[in-house]
Amino acid sequence: MMYPLNPSEEQKKYLKKLKQNAMLIQFFRFFLFFAFLFLWEICARTGTIDSFIFSSPSQIAEKMAELFHNGTLLRHISVTLTETLISFLLVTLLGIVCAVLLWAFPRLSAVLEPYLVVLNSLPKSALAPLLIVWLGSNMKTIILAGISVAVFGAIMNLYTGFCETDPDKLKLIKTLGGTKKDALLKVILPGSVPLILSVMKVNIGLSLIGIVIGEMIGSKSGLGYLIIYSSQVFQLTTMLMSIVILCIIAIFLYGMISFLEKRYLKSHK
Repeated sequence: MMYPLNPSEEQKKYLKKLKQNAMLIQFFRFFLFFAFLFLWEICARTGTIDSFIFSSPSQIAEKMAELFHNGTLLRHISVTLTETLISFLLVTLLGIVCAVLLWAFPRLSAVLEPYLVVLNSLPKSALAPLLIVWLGSNMKTIILAGISVAVFGAIMNLYTGFCETDPDKLKLIKTLGGTKKDALLKVILPGSVPLILSVMKVNIGLSLIGIVIGEMIGSKSGLGYLIIYSSQVFQLTTMLMSIVILCIIAIFLYGMISFLEKRYLKSHK
């Protein structure tokens, strides 16, 4: 938001009210989070809930410190994070390239659109076991599982956005003797940057989901493997710890894309 250089008293009051409202929202967010942790810990310590099944924040913190010191936790986190980032980058690249091809060749898009709809509608948890059976249990297959979760939706969203570009701008390019390449490079892609960033915010979470699903089914490392293994041997504290770490990773990755989006929007105001 851009503020006037010499705001009036009414504007100052309005801006102050906005800041107070933002601070109040932040306060209640943190309050609800810490209240939940406090109640969870108290219920586990007093026996209101079974601490073996539900664990507790203190037990999760102790387990996290234990696995961090012996290096196990960092190894699993690094595997999941590496696979997620590779999957996300490939999804972004494939999404943009395929959407451009569909926009450039309308007949191709007319032929492939129903297939994209079907593939996007498939339950992605059903694809991961097939990929592992076909390609084997390795990092490449896990990355492919992560890609399969996000790529079809990314292609469809980007293609729809490209097709909704202001037709007057495209007509102007054509009137001035521009080619389809000029329309793509000077109108479509520059005007679609906010859309691409928005799709990236969705894809980073979907890629993480796909990677975890793949690790649960056919991997010997990563947080997904840690979750499925710990559930099988009833190490529920380890399982909950892995879920908490996945939440932290998801928030961190989403925050990075949101930061890039805000920087871009601020620089183009």
